Amino acid sequence: MHEPTLSARPGHPRPFGATPLSGGVNFSVFSRHATSVRLCLYARAGDGTPLFDRRLDPVQNRTGDIWHIFVEGIGAGALYAWRVDGPYMPERGYRFNPNKILIDPYAKALAGGSDWTLEPALGYDLTSPKVDLSFSRGDDAAAVPKCVVVDDDAFDWGGDKPLNLPLRHCVIYESHVRGLSAHASASSSHPGTYLGVLNAIPYLKKLGVTSLELLPVQEFDHNENPRHDPRTGKRLHQYWGYNTLAFFAPKGSYATSNHSGQQVTEFKTMVRELHKAGMEVILDVVFNHSGEGNQLGPTLSFRGLDNPVWYMLEDNPRYYKNYSGCGNTLNCNHPVVRSFIVDCLHYWVADMHVDGFRFDLGSILGRDQKGQLLENPPVIEQIAEDPLLRQTKIIAEAWDAGGAYQVGGFPGGRWAEWNDRYRDDVRRFWRGDEGTVAALATRLTGSSDLYLRDGRKPFHSINYLTSHDGFTLRDLVSYNGKHNERNGEHGRDGHDSNFSYNHGHEGPTKDPEIERLRERQQKNFLATLLLSTGTPMLLGGDEFGRTQRGNNNAYCHDNEISWFDWALTVKNEAFVRFASHLIKLRLSHPAFRRPEFFTGADANFNALPDIEWFAPDGKEPEWSTMDSAISARLDGSKADIVADRDDNDFFLMLNATATAIDFTVCTPQAGWSWYRSVDTALDSPEDIADHGNEPRVSHRKKYRMEPKSLVLLLARTTKT
Repeated sequence: MHEPTLSARPGHPRPFGATPLSGGVNFSVFSRHATSVRLCLYARAGDGTPLFDRRLDPVQNRTGDIWHIFVEGIGAGALYAWRVDGPYMPERGYRFNPNKILIDPYAKALAGGSDWTLEPALGYDLTSPKVDLSFSRGDDAAAVPKCVVVDDDAFDWGGDKPLNLPLRHCVIYESHVRGLSAHASASSSHPGTYLGVLNAIPYLKKLGVTSLELLPVQEFDHNENPRHDPRTGKRLHQYWGYNTLAFFAPKGSYATSNHSGQQVTEFKTMVRELHKAGMEVILDVVFNHSGEGNQLGPTLSFRGLDNPVWYMLEDNPRYYKNYSGCGNTLNCNHPVVRSFIVDCLHYWVADMHVDGFRFDLGSILGRDQKGQLLENPPVIEQIAEDPLLRQTKIIAEAWDAGGAYQVGGFPGGRWAEWNDRYRDDVRRFWRGDEGTVAALATRLTGSSDLYLRDGRKPFHSINYLTSHDGFTLRDLVSYNGKHNERNGEHGRDGHDSNFSYNHGHEGPTKDPEIERLRERQQKNFLATLLLSTGTPMLLGGDEFGRTQRGNNNAYCHDNEISWFDWALTVKNEAFVRFASHLIKLRLSHPAFRRPEFFTGADANFNALPDIEWFAPDGKEPEWSTMDSAISARLDGSKADIVADRDDNDFFLMLNATATAIDFTVCTPQAGWSWYRSVDTALDSPEDIADHGNEPRVSHRKKYRMEPKSLVLLLARTTKT
């Protein structure tokens, strides 16, 4: 490709981005306040000098606020970037810088780039309030990634479509693309990549999960973290990916090659193969901020295209509103940004076949351009009502770093939410905290206190006990406090309110009694999660005892602290079996996937309430004074009112105290008997029975509940 062989025409303002057409490529980008826009084409990703550099005519190449050009003689695989000039007036919010090449917000893939968000201070006095590194004068085009023209329409989907399973029939498994296969124990031929995920598919299918939720895969700078591990001296990274820079582009380093947009093909391959195995793909998306940081951050894309449109600015426009805790906040309810977000979601659903999204710090989507929370935020309502997205899962992290907390009240109608109230109440119950029984009962039954009042359903509660952000399940029962020293932040980062308990020793121990208790508690947590009404989310690796060595904020560790050690699936095979049987139990019984809330009344004309609570002695519970022990009878008739399907009755007993308790078991229906399905105090394989082989128990005798244990009884017609 040489400039003399290329010719250009005015092109067309839509669609945005780079669109391969017959004879060339159409380029289109938004900038309202630019005075000059240039398109640069490059031969290689690491080049600093373009082979083609064309300044767009503001008359011929501009329609409204959209700049556009059609370049003949190029096609898929071409590398490009923008240069945009205009006023540099931070005091008015303008930060144009012609020294910087810019990533196209609609770029489908990026190539090249290393440490490209770290700009030198160039001798500036960083203590000065007027320092703005966004106008560094150096030209670092060689270090910044280039956008790739992508044409992957010929990809063979084999008839694939998003699965879009009903939310109440899902078991979500949260994981990281690299984490699944980067460890040597994965024995992957493509470690840490989209194709490496394929190695995990047989395991995930056998485990029984329905939906794989991936931490951010949109392009970000893996090397943006300047800190070092104080123990090893090695450079730390941005591992989790919550600092997006190109929202349409799957991360290139998660592919075996990012040449010619190969990451797009490999991402599609991963989705197709997961769908073949019956598993959905849910993406964690970060529309609340970008990786450009605050006024001291680099100019890489949005800031250099039209800073006051893309970002929320303070009353002094030199500074950024920071509801994300990451230096800036995207201006999500500006019409331009709102359209961008919806266009992006459309692309990932229609072109990349994903099944849903989890929106990081979702409350930011509800703030207006001044940062105030709106009653009916346009972008949240638009996502909920958008016809193309109508069947996709939309899950909000219903809070932000600016003080908004909307769990149970996230606007927009059909949104599901991460339920951190579930996490904390269940953790406190099993730790044995006083006064937690009533809260535990509410969380077990779908959190009606949060979701009933606005017409949502139990499955809108995404129940979880652990996630990427915080302790793993193994660490939750092994540490009283966080151990984040290796993050290079002197232990100041990460949550302090973990509601965890080490059971007598901080960290790993060879004490067999402590180990047995920790294993039992892990089973209690998993059983509670998977038997609760709502939609369960399991942190990947919890089912085989993955540990982060007490680190509850491992965002910077692209190493064995974060990766899956698959050897643990063999070492803890009995625990994996327990988790897999629990998932199968849940998915086999609609009693745990109810589409409506319990009422406590006889709703099915069989003289039995749909749920009935008991104290351990069989009497009505004294909610405000009772110890951490409770039982409940679940009526299975019409458990699935949508499918008009009956289920077994169940009797659930939970003892979070430190003493054994003899529970009174209620009488089953006439002609039925109780059979033990789960008892976490028993060793494998008795801790959870194979379906159809549950041992019969007598309701006329007390059931001895061991300390810190959970028991589930299943009723069916008496065997002859």
